[in-house]
Amino acid sequence: MNTFQIKKYVGFRAIAKKGGHGVHSPFVFDLINNVIENNGVFYDFDKIEEIRKELLQNDNTIKINDLGAGSKKFSSEERKISDIAKYSLKSAKQASFVMRIANYFNAKNIIEVGTSLGITTLYLSLLKQANITTIEGDENIFKIADNNFKKLGIENINNICANFDDVLPEIINKIDRVDMAFVDGNHTKEATLKYFELLKQKVHKNSVLIFDDIYWSKGMFEAWEIIKKDRKVVVSIDLFHLGLIFFKEEMPKQDFYILSNNI
Repeated sequence: MNTFQIKKYVGFRAIAKKGGHGVHSPFVFDLINNVIENNGVFYDFDKIEEIRKELLQNDNTIKINDLGAGSKKFSSEERKISDIAKYSLKSAKQASFVMRIANYFNAKNIIEVGTSLGITTLYLSLLKQANITTIEGDENIFKIADNNFKKLGIENINNICANFDDVLPEIINKIDRVDMAFVDGNHTKEATLKYFELLKQKVHKNSVLIFDDIYWSKGMFEAWEIIKKDRKVVVSIDLFHLGLIFFKEEMPKQDFYILSNNI
């Protein structure tokens, strides 16, 4: 973590609740017990983790055309696939958490902004009721993710290679509702707020939006703070690595900070 992140993490730990202790919202308390602190294996994750293992051992080099905020780990456009897998993929804990959230809310229309090599997408694809639209901006990374989907014969993933800014408005216009979105690409304040404004056009009271790396930079943190205060957002949950927002109109507006070892 950099200096900014360390300072924010110290403040986060000072106010965060551990587990459900001190959480007086029945909705959030149930979410903590049934999803956040539930680290059980709901499905067979072994095949997906085998693909992760293969990626971590793949020292082939590809050229990256980064359309977002860039990388804090790499200065060159030439990168080993193993390094991308090591530094860019969500951990098994985080990927399974995203899947458990989708499962808990019975999400059918799911949008992922930032496919990367496709590991989190594969976890989401285990939910047979889900239709997943995932977007990757880099063509070479897209090809690797697409190959990973084909290896497992996945049929409920619509993977798109395009600039997020170009294609996300089209996707939003074509669907009736967004049940869940996972925003994990272009870590800039401006882009994050833009994607939020687009996604919230099609949310409903049971929708959940997940934002990755909300403390990645000062700009990302500012974007997260603006999103939390939006009049349409009712509940926010800050997990430090991830931020969740909900739109349940019947609930009072509240912000929660939850510390968990499962994410």
